[in-house]
Amino acid sequence: MNAEKLYIEKELSWLSFNERVLQESADKTVPLIERIRFLGIFSNNLDEFYKVRFANVKRRILINQEHGINDNSKHLLTKMQTKVLRLNQRFDALYNELILEMARRHIFLVNETQLNDFQKKWIRKYFKKEVQPHITPLLMTDEIDLLQFLTDEYAYLTVELQKEEQSKYALIEIPTDHLPRFVMVPEQKGKRRKTIILLDNIIRYCIEDLFKGFFDYDELNCYAMKMTRDAEYDLGFEVEHSLLEQMSEGVAQRLSAMPVRFVYEETMPKNMLKFLCEKLGISNYDSLIPGGRYHNFKDFIGFPNVGREYLENKPLPPMTCADFDNFDNNFDAIREQDILLYYPYHTFDHITELVRQASFDPKVISIKINIYRVAKNSKLMNSLIDAVHNGKNVTVVVELQARFDEEANIEWSRILTDAGVQVIFGAPGLKIHSKLLLISRRENQEITRYAHIGTGNFHEKTARIYTDFSLLTADQDLTNEVRNVFGYIENPYRPVKFDHLIVSPRNSRNKLYQLIDGEIANAEAGKKAQITLKVNNLVDKGLINKLYSASNAGVNIRMIIRGMCSLVPGVEGVSENIKIISIIDRFLEHPRVLITHNDGDPQVYISSADWMTRNIDHRIEVTTPIRDGRLKQRIIDIVNIHFTDTVKARWIDKEMSNSYVPRGNRKKLRSQIAIYDYLKSVEKKSRKAREQQSEDEQS
Repeated sequence: MNAEKLYIEKELSWLSFNERVLQESADKTVPLIERIRFLGIFSNNLDEFYKVRFANVKRRILINQEHGINDNSKHLLTKMQTKVLRLNQRFDALYNELILEMARRHIFLVNETQLNDFQKKWIRKYFKKEVQPHITPLLMTDEIDLLQFLTDEYAYLTVELQKEEQSKYALIEIPTDHLPRFVMVPEQKGKRRKTIILLDNIIRYCIEDLFKGFFDYDELNCYAMKMTRDAEYDLGFEVEHSLLEQMSEGVAQRLSAMPVRFVYEETMPKNMLKFLCEKLGISNYDSLIPGGRYHNFKDFIGFPNVGREYLENKPLPPMTCADFDNFDNNFDAIREQDILLYYPYHTFDHITELVRQASFDPKVISIKINIYRVAKNSKLMNSLIDAVHNGKNVTVVVELQARFDEEANIEWSRILTDAGVQVIFGAPGLKIHSKLLLISRRENQEITRYAHIGTGNFHEKTARIYTDFSLLTADQDLTNEVRNVFGYIENPYRPVKFDHLIVSPRNSRNKLYQLIDGEIANAEAGKKAQITLKVNNLVDKGLINKLYSASNAGVNIRMIIRGMCSLVPGVEGVSENIKIISIIDRFLEHPRVLITHNDGDPQVYISSADWMTRNIDHRIEVTTPIRDGRLKQRIIDIVNIHFTDTVKARWIDKEMSNSYVPRGNRKKLRSQIAIYDYLKSVEKKSRKAREQQSEDEQS
């Protein structure tokens, strides 16, 4: 097998991941409304793919052309476009299938031609009162710079005003920032059906109300379109500009970045399409995609359930952690023993409550936290401001370069700074992706530190849909090193040593290599050797090569990779001891976990870092060992449950076939539901043990 075939191109692997998302829309065991929402997730993912991954390949082609370099980037771009077109065809077929499924359940998603007289009258009133005030058509003349007006976040209608043989064009932005995309249309009394119309179709039905009386035309036609821009940008780190100012400029620059994809309604006249392509500067390397009449399908993530409860997932109420029970405050609970939370099975309220208590606790001296992505109305951020008002020393490290969250983080930086919080942005060019919280408390004339080390963001909303681990600990070895990470963030050029934490870019590569080498040595000594890995993405060639070496040495390697995977499993003489699955289900699998067999004394780590070069060498990331035996076993149990999944697990293979793991004669087991049941049992046993302990103490 030649070297090139030992690595799957990450861009194609990413599209394979999004195909697994589309499989959820096709899965008839998934509730109907959830299947429609998966179409929205697929679409949102594809938007990001074009903004980042497609744009990066296009940029690489242009740079290589300029320098006379030949590589496989053009061939890769062609393969990407072919794969996307195939996925889009599947998407369109599924959309039509799901519309029919809804109609069978008396839920109708209608267009403007399917309204009865009663509904037409209602639509006219709704348009005049609610919609029209938010629409101002943009006339597209030869002089206008169309790129200045279009943004990624919106779908548009292009309008052709035809007078005899002449045509004029206008652009209408569908105002989803002010109005819902899905509008319930009332039915006449006695009808059981529920009717929903898209905002786009309300505008199409009333389009003449916008133009009549102002323009002379014989015929007026509407066509949908959408543009996606390159999400990258260049920042000149000039001395006189602060990072905050530069990032603000960077976000503004993105708004005028060149397009990489243009999607248009396939019935659009050729002259209109040619005009738009010229105005937008669409090149041969951009994706020009004919589509249907609806774009910005990401809005379907929020598709409403207007039917029966069974049409969406049965709620799994987040549980409280028994380790906090019967303590006067959260600090006493954490000091008693390390606590492991697993979202969304556990409630994120434990974290917001910890910070709330810290904000007024007279013993608390300081709070330090990393912010990568946070909720728009974050209780946690408000508690940090309260802490400043209560005289605490609060330091917030804000990552301004968190892709697609820059604008929100810039705004939070200003709010926090105005409130008196010490805001740090870290070193230019070194993105901070760690998930750390450190609270220092004066107890008995000494400083005791409490740390949070996690795999996910401090985000109340995503903690309800992403699976992530949070370790809460007062272990001095770990809390002291968390303190050192904050020191390293403030001064990344100062020498610092980590004996317990694995910290990128300081020691991650070497430590991970050492852990793999340890299993290789055990295998070569005839001992049992195993590596279990769960990450979102595995694309770093150095780590892949090290795993290939481990496989050849006889180490049994099993992995759960949600997204991109460049490693090719099951290749004779290279990776025959490596098996990989991917789990796509109602929750987004997000935690990073590494387990080594370690000659029967397992080492368990949780991390903020994927196995990508950027996370290992070019970001600040933190991986922590789990030192409490109870919690180690809990993580091992959870990961093992995933490997028994017979419903939502797919094989990752060299063909990127996304075939489901065969059930055989095993019973149906959906790992996310099984994990919920497992943790309910854990919490129940913990509470029972505490009650028994309390009874014993009283007697």
